[in-house]
Amino acid sequence: MSRLFGTDGARGIANTELTCELAMQIGRAAAVILTERTQRRSRILIGKDTRASSDMLEAALIAGIASVGADSHLAGVIPTPAVSYLIGKYGFDAGIMISASHNPCEWNGIKLFDRDGFKLPDTLEDEIEALVKNGIEGVPQPIGADLGRVIHEDTATVDYTEHIRLCIDEPLDDLRIALDCANGSAAKTAHSLFSSMGAECFMLSARPDGANINDRCGSTHMENLVEFVKEHKLYGGLAFDGDADRCLAVDENGDILDGDKIIAVCAMDLKRRGKLNGSAAVVTVMSNLGFFKFASENGISTAATKVGDRYVLEEMLQKGYTVGGEQSGHVIFLDYAKTGDGQLTGAMLLAAAKRAGRPLSELGRVMETYPQTLVNIKVSDEIRVGWESDEAIAAAIASAKSQLGEEGRVLVRASGTEPLIRIMIEGKELPQIETLAQQIAKEFRRKC
Repeated sequence: MSRLFGTDGARGIANTELTCELAMQIGRAAAVILTERTQRRSRILIGKDTRASSDMLEAALIAGIASVGADSHLAGVIPTPAVSYLIGKYGFDAGIMISASHNPCEWNGIKLFDRDGFKLPDTLEDEIEALVKNGIEGVPQPIGADLGRVIHEDTATVDYTEHIRLCIDEPLDDLRIALDCANGSAAKTAHSLFSSMGAECFMLSARPDGANINDRCGSTHMENLVEFVKEHKLYGGLAFDGDADRCLAVDENGDILDGDKIIAVCAMDLKRRGKLNGSAAVVTVMSNLGFFKFASENGISTAATKVGDRYVLEEMLQKGYTVGGEQSGHVIFLDYAKTGDGQLTGAMLLAAAKRAGRPLSELGRVMETYPQTLVNIKVSDEIRVGWESDEAIAAAIASAKSQLGEEGRVLVRASGTEPLIRIMIEGKELPQIETLAQQIAKEFRRKC
């Protein structure tokens, strides 16, 4: 069995890789490990996205949790960051989100949160994984009235959206915006949230049917949002992923503001208002070279972590920084949230734009984006973990770095959530970096 937890929880094809049996074992193990300090009956919050398989996995998790005497509190369909927030608001001992984020509907995942609303560190996930592998040996097996119960949290979505609304101190009056909900969790919350802040909202991909989550929509497929914003002459648009923990934006011209640009705009806004702790922003090694140039020119320090919002968060917590995130749109505002929150991110961006009194297109020019190409190669687990010892691959990477010199960079890494090798190259000339990326990809295909 390969490592159960990747960079963002356990994930796989539902009912073949992420089975009911495995979900039940994860529920049982998580309840034991995460609530071992609790002196009363433990209470675990469960949220889910709109995939057809989410109900199935929820039932399996409930069974595992109940089998060790813990209660399951069901929030229903809700964004991942809502689970993180509501753990603290309701005083739960742990939380679980059932979602595979931006993946297609046949995928699903299980994300775990501790009693403080933070995603788990690797060490704690390893403890849970070890218990899953060891089965029920040594695990409590209560009977009768000591078994866990199921409680429905009917006000979860209202409590979460009210929290986000109170985080934003600038009304969004007179803004006409489109919201692409990816047929996912944001379909339950986005319209009420942004309209309550004064925006006129046009909804896209907000009718989930269990199978259409992330299907040619949302933050991974921006084409519909781009065309809608231009056609209807809107101020801009926001696109969320399946569980609404990430957000990308579109300006009035249909140009995309990715996570780097959103962080740049918000960091400048926070700095002007004296709220950018340490005058710093945390990003990952995947962030565009243009972001680092922007930061240097504007007196903002940067820290670059491994890919994964958990590593961004670790750096922010260690240094006390205010904002950080990923190019993909996972952005953390630590004063208000303990994980990436797509709707909070979108609201913060629009509030910054309102304060500046400028269109999104002007704000987006705060940083120059260097051409970047990304090639994903599907590989076996053996190659995914052992590619660095291959001499031909190493030579192709070294050659690309040599040709780019100081005007670009090469980053090759294994995905933490999918069976992929990701090849990212940046430089001044798009044809050159595309050629270099394909040369490296050719060596991976050869090895496959």
